[in-house]
Amino acid sequence: MVNHGLGTAALFLVAGYLYDRRGTSLISEMGGIEKVAPVLAGLFLVAGLATLGLPGLSPFVSEFLVLLAAFGYGWYVGAIAITAVVLSAIYVLWMYQRTMTGPTSADLDGTKDLGLREIVAVAPLMAALVFFGFYPTPLLDAANPMVGDLLEHVGVHDDPPTVGPDEVEHHAEEAN
Repeated sequence: MVNHGLGTAALFLVAGYLYDRRGTSLISEMGGIEKVAPVLAGLFLVAGLATLGLPGLSPFVSEFLVLLAAFGYGWYVGAIAITAVVLSAIYVLWMYQRTMTGPTSADLDGTKDLGLREIVAVAPLMAALVFFGFYPTPLLDAANPMVGDLLEHVGVHDDPPTVGPDEVEHHAEEAN
């Protein structure tokens, strides 16, 4: 939830900046913004890629764990989950293409890029997205005790498989 919150908060904040500059939320009335506001477009792209779970950004870790669990439950559940990931990627990239790329219209001439205050406001979210994307341990360590308590409460045992010394020798002999 933390990873989702970071990505979604960043996307909504940057979308708010975009709305302030354009005065509309209609995708059809945008296009070519990356030419006049490259910082805004870049942050919009990073936030959008975070929401779809790009590796290296914090939501990827969560999404990967959910996909592992989905495939562990059944291949058909995993297939549905992968379909949702692919559809979200298509949607986010299509939205970016329609709002940020393309020819610049005359009404974009007065559009300003992000100011220092706006960059400072979104920078902690972007830093957290990257930091937890490469080092998710603090978030996982915070969640694991609660997940363990929940599993115990519902009567599920999810002990990781252990390999004893005899099994290590057996697997080593099979490999040779």
